[in-house]
Amino acid sequence: MADETPTVVLVHGAFADASSWNGVVELLQAKGVKVTAPPNPLRGIAIDSAYIAGVLSQIRGPILAVGHSYGGAVLTNAATNAENVLGLVYVAAFAPDEGEVLGEVTAGSKDSVLDTALVPLNYPLGDGGSAVEFAIDPAKFHDAFAADLPAEQTAVLAATQRPAAEAAFSEPSGPPAWKRLPSWAAVASADTAAGTDVIHSMAERAGATITQLEGSHVIMISQPQAVTDVILKALSEIRPQT
Repeated sequence: MADETPTVVLVHGAFADASSWNGVVELLQAKGVKVTAPPNPLRGIAIDSAYIAGVLSQIRGPILAVGHSYGGAVLTNAATNAENVLGLVYVAAFAPDEGEVLGEVTAGSKDSVLDTALVPLNYPLGDGGSAVEFAIDPAKFHDAFAADLPAEQTAVLAATQRPAAEAAFSEPSGPPAWKRLPSWAAVASADTAAGTDVIHSMAERAGATITQLEGSHVIMISQPQAVTDVILKALSEIRPQT
């Protein structure tokens, strides 16, 4: 594995899908970087982390794992025992410690307004019951999630958003991968979804190399080159020397 070039795995967050990484994927591919952006089920920390851990285990060779928003929390759990993951990049992403609950953490943010924009919905379970998931009110999507994008673009993102299960915000996180892996973080200066204050604090605690970027929560869409630069920096620093 030491002589192989790492694969970049991009994990999207809540209220989004893998297409949110399109701009970054194009830039990485133009540099000849192997990259994949798997789906994140958005059904809860346990389910989602197990799914992404399965994805990581099936990739041959070393990995640089990159998460946006809730995807960072998923990777924090999924990569804990993944021996082929060499580093983590948090893009406006949560990096929780063991036992932390995202809903409780964001409730203490002075920058996040996401809670005021969420709409509860129901979805069916296999046993005949139902559970709660959340979507963002389309009328509040721009201000709460993507304020540095044109209104026309955020209207499309709002219409195609993927709701996240309530369990994503209420299940406690497990042992964090950042305690054993080097990490980097792109922190958006005007993150009103996860909260700039929360994201910066978590990145510092994880010992991440922090890059501050001017933009909203979806910095990988509004500034794909800046986010790609952070990923390339991390990639150059984890790539084994030959």
